[in-house]
Amino acid sequence: MQRRSFIKNTALGAVAVSASGFIRFDGEKYIGDCETTTDIIGPYYRPDAPVRNNLVIPGEPGTLVELSGIVRHDDCTTPYKKAKVELWHCASDGLYDKSSNEFRYRGTTFTDNEGHYVFNTILPVPYNDGGGPYRPAHFHLMISAEGYMPLITQLYFTGDPYLISDPYSNSPNAKKRILEVQTGGDGKKKVVYDISIAEKLDVEPASLDKLAGFYVNPDDDTINCTFFVHEKRLWYNLVFGKKLDPFGRVTKYVGDNKFASPWLPEGMLHTFDFEILGDGSVKCTEHFKNNSGKDFINVLMKKK
Repeated sequence: MQRRSFIKNTALGAVAVSASGFIRFDGEKYIGDCETTTDIIGPYYRPDAPVRNNLVIPGEPGTLVELSGIVRHDDCTTPYKKAKVELWHCASDGLYDKSSNEFRYRGTTFTDNEGHYVFNTILPVPYNDGGGPYRPAHFHLMISAEGYMPLITQLYFTGDPYLISDPYSNSPNAKKRILEVQTGGDGKKKVVYDISIAEKLDVEPASLDKLAGFYVNPDDDTINCTFFVHEKRLWYNLVFGKKLDPFGRVTKYVGDNKFASPWLPEGMLHTFDFEILGDGSVKCTEHFKNNSGKDFINVLMKKK
């Protein structure tokens, strides 16, 4: 794999593991255009969901469904065995299990030697999240596979009345992730989705560990942010001294020492530029652009 410099004056680096776009030969293998697109992680991700692929809760309402597919390498052909697949979604009342030990409608499985994964669960429903617009029904997936950045995405369903009004499902990136709920010969509902792992850059763990920590604005320590590492990606869960989602929000490495929120509505931007200074301290410049085009810049320093 081609290695790229991540931070100057250090031995840290990023690994180019794949590419997207038109099919091309990268010098070792053919790279396809079957990349599975990313989507927002949402506020309700919880790590360490139990290893199980049957999420059905006896006695609970909901339409039973089987979600299955194949996870493939970035050549769009080779199955990826033992990829970790996490699934989570809301219950039939539109609510997520945010804290119970049961991890309701949350589970983890691993692909077999042919790359197959399968979950048995219920179909999620549209819901109103905090008084805002309705979100269409969707599954959340996180796929972790050695050699690739974990892939976070969502699956939607044809015919949902909220697909058009939702900025995430209405994005061109989501077109291939709006799926038909099929009915099998046994009368069971089925959703089939094959996944191709094609994230471009995976940052070496040593780099992420160097960046993780608590950062504050030198002029106002109430302006701060916490970065931490989970599943080989950099996350943050404290902004301006306030905790965000129960677990956190993921970033994506985009090159030139910069991380970004991996999916935002068109016109919005949220990036973090890191710099390791000569004395070993770490500086982070946060850039946020809202949907009105207004820019906010925040400079932070890592606490030692």
